[in-house]
Amino acid sequence: MKQEKSQNAHSEMTLDEEALRFIEKNGVAAVPELYTALKARNSSLTEGDVADLLSRLVDQGKIDLEDLVPATQSVGDYLKHWERNLWLYVSLTATLATVLAIYSLPAEFPFAILRWTLGSVFVLFIPGYVTVEALFPKGRELDSIERFALSVGLSLALVPLVGLLLNYTPWGIRLTPIVIALTILTVGLAMIAFVREYRVSSEKSRSENVSSDL
Repeated sequence: MKQEKSQNAHSEMTLDEEALRFIEKNGVAAVPELYTALKARNSSLTEGDVADLLSRLVDQGKIDLEDLVPATQSVGDYLKHWERNLWLYVSLTATLATVLAIYSLPAEFPFAILRWTLGSVFVLFIPGYVTVEALFPKGRELDSIERFALSVGLSLALVPLVGLLLNYTPWGIRLTPIVIALTILTVGLAMIAFVREYRVSSEKSRSENVSSDL
């Protein structure tokens, strides 16, 4: 039993070394290209084995693995990848839910709790969050804690600025003008962020999606 484990470990090490050697030689490599190269040397290799291999190398910090959109993919097709655009769908849904809650739910308890909750998120987080997405479209510049803190900070800066600008308009600082202004701001920034992320992904797709850190 110990001998079998030793052989398996040696086999995995050999496969890792072959993969790293191939990536280092080519600079970058697509997953299908890497799979084809490794399978040519080991006919019993499966796609699951390559997936485990890549996961292992990423955990060890030896390679970077990026999920890129093909350069020929349209904006409509890109929108279908919900896992890439989850932030966009959540932001727009939260914005729409807040507007509906403000104008359709009564201000009495317990509906007031939902209005306060959605309103707080809409004012204190969403505007700054979509701004962060627009400023950092690559997604790797900030970790989750930094992104959250910056989102709250930018929201606290943007919302008073919107109120200040509304103060010099005929509509003034009232509920409806504030809701409309923040909705336009949020949706506009979200669209800018989406376009920037789509362009970044399209540009990156001209290279392959596995790069070596050796």
